[in-house]
Amino acid sequence: MLRVRKSAVGWAVALALTATGLAPASPAAARPQPAPTIDWQPCATDATAECGTLSLPIDWRRPRGERFDLALARRTATDPSARTGTLMFGPGGPGDSGVDRVVTGSSRFSAELRRRFDIVSFDPRGTGRSHPVVCSTDLLARQPQLIADQAQFDATLAGNALLRADCRVRTGPLYDHVDTTSAARDLDAVRAALGERQLTFHGSSYGTLLGTRYAELFPHRVRAMVLESTVDHSLGTRAFLDTQAVTAEDSFDEFVAWCARSTGCALRGWDVRAVWTGLHTRAEQGGLTDPDRPGVVLTPFELSRLAHKKLYETQRWPGLADWMAKMDAATGSIAARPAAGSTAATVAPYPFAVFCQDWSLPVRDYREYAEHLRRVGRLAPDLRYPPALFALVTCLGTPTPVANPQHRLRVRTDVPLLLAATRHDPASGYNWATNVARQLGDHGVLLTYEGWGHGSYTTSPCVGGAVDRYLNSVVPPRPGTTCPAVEPSS
Repeated sequence: MLRVRKSAVGWAVALALTATGLAPASPAAARPQPAPTIDWQPCATDATAECGTLSLPIDWRRPRGERFDLALARRTATDPSARTGTLMFGPGGPGDSGVDRVVTGSSRFSAELRRRFDIVSFDPRGTGRSHPVVCSTDLLARQPQLIADQAQFDATLAGNALLRADCRVRTGPLYDHVDTTSAARDLDAVRAALGERQLTFHGSSYGTLLGTRYAELFPHRVRAMVLESTVDHSLGTRAFLDTQAVTAEDSFDEFVAWCARSTGCALRGWDVRAVWTGLHTRAEQGGLTDPDRPGVVLTPFELSRLAHKKLYETQRWPGLADWMAKMDAATGSIAARPAAGSTAATVAPYPFAVFCQDWSLPVRDYREYAEHLRRVGRLAPDLRYPPALFALVTCLGTPTPVANPQHRLRVRTDVPLLLAATRHDPASGYNWATNVARQLGDHGVLLTYEGWGHGSYTTSPCVGGAVDRYLNSVVPPRPGTTCPAVEPSS
């Protein structure tokens, strides 16, 4: 449950508010006080890592109001004599757990980074262990994947309004403040609580939105910042959908090309697109079931979504081919059930609430929605239902203005940010990275990995080395630097 505290604002909070023009009117309220601290304790699941919480305002415009606890985890530098400082990791999603990344997945970071930096991350507000947004499972299950007509469009608007009201009641005041601007101010409070004069940051996927927002709000507090698989937060409804469609289709094209040359593809020698078209037709007819979940019917949207997810890592491409081959071979009739999740629990976490406070994606009516659907289908004839379409439906009717609306970046940091982009990224497209690089201008450097997958730091030794050198020395690679593709395993 939410804990309400009325304690005085710490030095870090007052300083952050002053920097953003939100300082309290009273001079006494802004008087420097001891910075808030994090009580680090051994983590319950792995005592070699440390876990803790930091009490922060729910609403940064009301710093003396209600508060919540931000959950954090840390692994200290393995060589204290060589310690450079703290590396903060911004998790993706929205909804990924930074605490889990540090506790169970710290091998993501190179031995050199772990030697020289304390690795710290957190569950962003409204997610994981940081007072998660919770909502009725029944209302969540009613959200359609796609909208078929004006009546369903109107019903979706009404259903989304009910869902927002339900989430607000169940979650409390934090529900209205889970946007990334608020999370960026949380990040600065964590920096201060750790005793770091400047921020060293590595954000991945949706975590790059946190990084760029921080760089806008606190440009002179950035020591070094890596943005891996960058999100372009400048796009309106049409551009958001179109860039995502092109990105998804590109990755499917690359998968088909890999199948043609790899002995590790179960569909090698087959007409992969013809197989996919047949599966899609069966899904439209309601006759396609998931071999990984016997009896579960796959809708066309769910078929596209699952295939898209399997494109995130090239190690999963053989599994995608096997999955398609099994479905192609299955012709028997199976008693089927819908693909919806279980609603046995009354409530469920809903981290996607963050997205709807960061993006304004208005659609006037079903006619406009249907035109978006047709256009996306032309841009992505294979993966014609990219997850961006569900984001559109989920946020339909969100009141405007949203807390953290899209805009062109206004970053004026003292050091250039490093964008690590993958040429064939299925989720954060290369088109997003190049557009963000243009917005950053001299305040950013684009490093291109010529391969595949969502992310490149752990995939490409070349990218990993360049990122490590930048984080250690704050000297980015030269503009235009590229890293060669690492061929997917056969």
